[in-house]
Amino acid sequence: MATMRLDKFLADCGCGTRAEVKKELRKKTVSVNGKTVSDGGEKIDPDKDCILWQGRELCYSKYQYIMLYKPSGCVTAVTDRRHKTVMDLLPGSIHKNMAPAGRLDLDTEGLLLITDDGELVHSLLAPGKHVEKTYFARIQGRVTKKEVQLFARGVDIGDRDPARPARLEILEEGPESRILLTITEGRFHQVKRMFRAVGMEVLYLKRISMGSLKLDESLGPGGYRFLTDEEVESLKKKENIC
Repeated sequence: MATMRLDKFLADCGCGTRAEVKKELRKKTVSVNGKTVSDGGEKIDPDKDCILWQGRELCYSKYQYIMLYKPSGCVTAVTDRRHKTVMDLLPGSIHKNMAPAGRLDLDTEGLLLITDDGELVHSLLAPGKHVEKTYFARIQGRVTKKEVQLFARGVDIGDRDPARPARLEILEEGPESRILLTITEGRFHQVKRMFRAVGMEVLYLKRISMGSLKLDESLGPGGYRFLTDEEVESLKKKENIC
């Protein structure tokens, strides 16, 4: 990779806007190859130089990838006039060109990927890719092997075509059941409609995985972190976006 300005490198890594980065540089918390640097115009080579930001080593990436634990009560959108959005949970300095990959209902919690990598988003969401998404849910009603078999065949949820076959696992059976459901589509209110089709209601819904990406258990509602290089590469592998 060709050399580039240090302040641009830091901004591209999600450290802040150019103005915010320059303020941090003046605090002398940035170093290049062990030497403290306060000039944002200094030229660096991301492939060769070791850049530390507040003691953390940075690796250049063309795109940013964030795992967010979406809480209930905020909408999966970039802007909204009525509700807080998932983007409101992130620092403004990392909003540039980023958007949620897919949607979760207002009252649904769990894993949400936010990125500016449009090609990856398309691969994850394209109907023909059939990327698996797994949800944990509490269900009002007794979920039995009968529902497992029905979901495995595909349930009529009122659309032109039935929902695609889904994998239903019963964790706890009773008047209020606990289940895991893996689907390969993303239709409007799909999980809720699938259970309504068999006479049951979803009381609580949380997405725990999407493709190879699993929700980090250390994150609480509203928490987020950048994906590791390994997580990004795993998402991009063809066998994970089948």
